[in-house]
Amino acid sequence: MISDLEGVSGIVKGPQTKGGAPMYEESRRLYTEEINAVVRGAKAAGATEIVVMDCHGAGGEWSFNSLLPELLDPSCEFVVQEKWTEYTEFLEKGCDAALLVGMHARAGVRAGVLNHTVSGADYYNLRFNGVLVGEVGIHAALCGTWDCPVLLVTGDEAVCAEGRMLLGSGLTTVAVKRGIGATSARQVAPVRARELIEDGARKALSDLKAVAPWDPGRPCEITAEFKHTVAPDALRFRPGVHRVDDRTISVAGPTWWDAWKAFYF
Repeated sequence: MISDLEGVSGIVKGPQTKGGAPMYEESRRLYTEEINAVVRGAKAAGATEIVVMDCHGAGGEWSFNSLLPELLDPSCEFVVQEKWTEYTEFLEKGCDAALLVGMHARAGVRAGVLNHTVSGADYYNLRFNGVLVGEVGIHAALCGTWDCPVLLVTGDEAVCAEGRMLLGSGLTTVAVKRGIGATSARQVAPVRARELIEDGARKALSDLKAVAPWDPGRPCEITAEFKHTVAPDALRFRPGVHRVDDRTISVAGPTWWDAWKAFYF
């Protein structure tokens, strides 16, 4: 399970996602309980090993560490990583499925609540072999590197549509809110949202072949267009990185994972 905070029911404002902010502790509880709902659904579908990887960068000691351990369902294990997309051991050992929970839409999607890609301060557009992607696409490519399909996406309506467009109609999606703007939404109450998510997880795992593992293509070119020139300036001397224009860089590799490691780490 790969999780993020912005797509959780009840989360609509940026400060709710920042470690140490007044409403952050409430956000952590809402987040953890949606994770628990997925765990329950996965168990009901027959899952025997469930690993949760928190991928929300909340800042400081809270980055990739936003879950409340004492509230987590004891049937799962959870990962705290230092850097995003760093931990791959669970994929390398073999996973039957990946479930993406609390996702948000890519940068620039009008109805996407708290829409952004990687870093809202830096990124404008991200493409894999010409395909415009957000974080759902990044996670799908990461999992697909080790032949693991993404079977579930939860979040707002915009990210659910984004997931289906990228991965196909076999993807199970659960929308827990409908964006009115970047920081406003009509939402399903958290208790009901958890019921829907639990059912969605159980349904998603009923057919492990419903979605094929996603491969952006081989070789793979990653193109990142930034909002400013600072990020390209910092990346310009990395081996394999080509500066396309003032705000855009590209990097290619034999596989997506090779290109991503050269670009991101």
